[in-house]
Amino acid sequence: MTAAHPPRYLRTPDAARRVGLSPRTLEKHRCYGTGPSYRKLGGRVVYAIDELDAWVELGRRSSTSDPGVGTVHPARRGLA
Repeated sequence: MTAAHPPRYLRTPDAARRVGLSPRTLEKHRCYGTGPSYRKLGGRVVYAIDELDAWVELGRRSSTSDPGVGTVHPARRGLA
């Protein structure tokens, strides 16, 4: 990333809307370590848009038998 194209960040409500989850579910993913990477800026949690999109892509499948390239775990304890 260059200075001419700084990364864009979203706070939790906007990040959750982008990936189709509730903000609370995204918070649970953060607590359990099953969600996208995030950053703490002061007291705020922000997500880089490209990292959100990459996390969503881990769940891409073309059929029910497609193993895919990664796994997006549910927001539950003990799955990270």
